[in-house]
Amino acid sequence: MHTGKVKKLVRERGFGFISDTDGSEVFFHKNNLVGVEFDALNENDELEFEVEKSPKGASAINVSIAKK
Repeated sequence: MHTGKVKKLVRERGFGFISDTDGSEVFFHKNNLVGVEFDALNENDELEFEVEKSPKGASAINVSIAKK
């Protein structure tokens, strides 16, 4: 499981990017959120997620709010 923070949200298109703790940037789509609504997310929110490799690069799946 990876952790990171919301770097950017593109609300009108339903996706965003996460800054992983390893320094990489990972794409995510609102359909891959678990237990959180896309509209409730804000930049710098801490997330937990898994990374899936695709032809277009890394993509976050099973994205949820990080447990503290």
